[in-house]
Amino acid sequence: MRQRQSASGGEAARMLRDHIKNGTFRDLYRDWKWILSFAKDHWGSIVLYTLFGMGSSALSLVSSVVSKYLIDCITSLDLDRLIRLIPLLILSAALGVGFSALNSRFSAKLGVTMQNHVQSTIFDRLIHSQWLGISKYSSGDLLNRFSADVSTVSGCAVSLLPSLIIQLFSIVATLAVILYYDPMMALIGCASTPLLFLLSHQLLKKQREHNRTMRQISSELSSFQSETFRNIDTLKSFGIEDHVSGQLHSHQSKYRDAVLEFNRFNIQTQALLSSVSTLVHYIALGYCLCQLWNRNIVLGTMVFFLQQRSTLQSAFSGLISLVPKALSGSVAAERLRELTELPPEERDPSATEAPSPLCTIRVENAGISYDPDRPVLRDVNLHAGPGEVVALIGPSGQGKTTLLRLLLGLISPVSGSAALEIPEKGSVPLSPSTRHYFSYVPQGNTLLAGTVAENLRMIDPEATDEQIIRALKSACAWEFVEKLPNTIHSRLGEGGKGVSEGQAQRIAIARALMRKAPILLLDEVTSALDMATEERVLKNLMDLGLTCIVTTHRPSVLSMCTRVYRVEAGEVAQLSRKEIEHITVKVQ
Repeated sequence: MRQRQSASGGEAARMLRDHIKNGTFRDLYRDWKWILSFAKDHWGSIVLYTLFGMGSSALSLVSSVVSKYLIDCITSLDLDRLIRLIPLLILSAALGVGFSALNSRFSAKLGVTMQNHVQSTIFDRLIHSQWLGISKYSSGDLLNRFSADVSTVSGCAVSLLPSLIIQLFSIVATLAVILYYDPMMALIGCASTPLLFLLSHQLLKKQREHNRTMRQISSELSSFQSETFRNIDTLKSFGIEDHVSGQLHSHQSKYRDAVLEFNRFNIQTQALLSSVSTLVHYIALGYCLCQLWNRNIVLGTMVFFLQQRSTLQSAFSGLISLVPKALSGSVAAERLRELTELPPEERDPSATEAPSPLCTIRVENAGISYDPDRPVLRDVNLHAGPGEVVALIGPSGQGKTTLLRLLLGLISPVSGSAALEIPEKGSVPLSPSTRHYFSYVPQGNTLLAGTVAENLRMIDPEATDEQIIRALKSACAWEFVEKLPNTIHSRLGEGGKGVSEGQAQRIAIARALMRKAPILLLDEVTSALDMATEERVLKNLMDLGLTCIVTTHRPSVLSMCTRVYRVEAGEVAQLSRKEIEHITVKVQ
């Protein structure tokens, strides 16, 4: 992970040269250029937000000046002038409230708009990226980036530049007014500034380390929670609730230690800053009392000086606090840019026509690998024609699902060829552009929370109830769905809770049929069905004229298959009819 540093005083030039020399300054610039690219469509609102903030600061300063003169009027018993100043004080206070309310409204509206903008941009880029790139990230890490990092980047895109302008405006305006009354007081008001800049280097360094540590720990915790809740039934079945709770406590302990470590640094820093601020405050108070004693100022001026010294201190602190915020935004932007720079899937825009039902799958001498140094399958040859049922058998973890990913265009062969032979088009390489020729039912329970109809309509939003029922019948699912309280409008829980595993598999098959693709890929999806139901489902699919490719461990399926391939030890071998019969008889 690249390093970004900032320094003050004499170190600044050296650090800048270092950044330019090793390229990290350019990376920091790229991060912030990327963040601000989200603001280009909202510049009007951001400018208004900035103007309202500056107006609020200006009105606060006006109220302080008016208050000074009010105190002077009271101490000098100048009633006429006091009466004239009261309306001005009320007006400035009312305008201040109005500007503050408008600023708050703009901030909320702009914040949620920007967050939606950043989130939708990241989501769209991520969902259209190549599967192999996305698969390198855990779901918890992706969720953490998609929530925490997006929130940080959108907040920076909205507020960092306006905050910088507002704080600088407040400092300049306050100093200008103080200088008008007493240059020495302005100098005293800035007395703590050098220390703030000296501390900024250490604060920046610690903040960078904290951000990276916290984001990593948050990703680990999010992944742990996601996996736990997704597999809670399995965990309970093993009776390991206490062990899982212990793992959570371990993650929480790491998080707590990181938070407390940074909190200790903050306390030390704030204690030092508070001590310096208090010292400067007493110096300013002593100076004002001396001036008041010598009749060089009046009481109102003294109160105004002390009040504005505090305002200056807050503005300088706010300005310094933008440094770690800018770094946090840069770290978050780096993590998000990493996702947006994943290679996108390459699709042929012209490949949108209805798929031909007569297409043929042909894989020849294909090598398949996720890592160039670790091949998964070698010299794969596979053929599946229209209306055929082809089975892939073999031990778990040998590459059956990998072969299906090749067919879906999620991965590409590193050697050989994998293509669809399409009438009037010839041989078309398998890719994301040919994916609409396939319907896929993966392993496991993939139903979503919602009604049975909603699960099927996610494939075809315009599907009628009759079309849904027809698909359920083809998957042998209507026989139990029609007995549910509201048939297809019965609600299922997350992960298909409310139906059995076998029933969930049949609904998932019906959902795949809604795609109306000529090729159906079934990845161990009949494993929870009894043999009779499994046979009925496959016969129905054959009657639809679909090409079916089934991965299975159940020999009972093999007698119905046109072709059977064994996937084992990195090789794919077609079995002879005699070998198939031997496997079937052996099991019986």
